[in-house]
Amino acid sequence: MDQSNGKPLEGKRVLITGAARRVGAEIARHLHRAGMDVVIHYRRSRDEAESLAGELNAARAGSAGLVQGDLLDTASLPRVADDARAVFGSVDVLINNASSFYPTPLGDITEQHWDDLMGSNLKAPLFLSQALAPELTARGGCIVNIVDIHAMRPLKGYPVYCVAKAGLWMLTQSLARELGPKVRVNGIAPGAILWPEAEENTVSHEEMIRRTALKREGSPADIARTALFLVRDADYITGQIIPVDGGRTVGQ
Repeated sequence: MDQSNGKPLEGKRVLITGAARRVGAEIARHLHRAGMDVVIHYRRSRDEAESLAGELNAARAGSAGLVQGDLLDTASLPRVADDARAVFGSVDVLINNASSFYPTPLGDITEQHWDDLMGSNLKAPLFLSQALAPELTARGGCIVNIVDIHAMRPLKGYPVYCVAKAGLWMLTQSLARELGPKVRVNGIAPGAILWPEAEENTVSHEEMIRRTALKREGSPADIARTALFLVRDADYITGQIIPVDGGRTVGQ
């Protein structure tokens, strides 16, 4: 069991969107090791979600469950929230991790690009947070949004994604005002953490690492440890976004 001077997390429940793979799965593992029960949200990655739930339940029986949902279907988000509550009977923490990421060069942007990138990165976090706000308020819970350093430093070729993440940055601060004092809302802005899988990605991996002060790529565990800090140890922090970027935001 993870040891800390922060508040105990045993018996607390977390819903993590897009948690079947990559960074979301690592956040799930870290919070689970700290004592939380985990609701793994997925859209299409059912096999990976079931595998992760099996891994967590093998470590601690009855501690992980699944909820499926297309976050772009706004009307279904209250159902996703209800399904997540039904897994363990309550939700104490919401982590908005699910995200779409791909280039949209100016001149080639379509309304479908806009709807997808704004939907997954901004609209879904807003409406899922709204759906769970009464629950989180009643339980004195918190929200953690996975933002991006490119919310403040635009990435060439990705204007729609950057605008969506900039909106999520402001949404984090706005929700902190709206939901305080009962609910804390913070964000994490990853930098060069895990290289995107999309074949159409146009960013130079080496260039991103070169621009960090630490001259190396981070790991999903860096994001997961920060999420754990915000959930467990940051009782007097709200409305803040923590860059986890190896010093990229202080570089040139």
